[in-house]
Amino acid sequence: MKSILFAACLFCAASAFGQVGTFVPGGLSNQPVLANLPTSHPERAQARAMGEWQNLLESSSNRSAKGERPLWEFATPAETPLGDVARDFRKQRLTAKKAEIVWSN
Repeated sequence: MKSILFAACLFCAASAFGQVGTFVPGGLSNQPVLANLPTSHPERAQARAMGEWQNLLESSSNRSAKGERPLWEFATPAETPLGDVARDFRKQRLTAKKAEIVWSN
C-alpha cells in the first residue's frame, strides 16, 4: 500500500512540475517563432591581396651539417626487445633441470 501511495505522489509531483511554464508569466508559450535568416552578409568573400610575410621563427636560425649520422649508429637500445626475451626464456626452459615424478600413495 505504501509503494502505491509513493508512486501516486511521485506521478502527481512530476506532472505538476511539467506545468510550471504555463502558470509563470513570461514562461514558455506554444506560439511558433519564425527564424529570421539573412540572405546576404556584408562581409562576404572577396578577392583581396595577401598579407605581408611574417617570420614565425624570429631569432632562430636554420642549422644543418654534412654527414649527419642516423640515430641507430650511435644510440644504445633502451630495452631488450620482447622477442629476444621470449627466446631467452625458451632456451632456459629447455636447459632447466627437470623435476622427477614422485608418486606417494
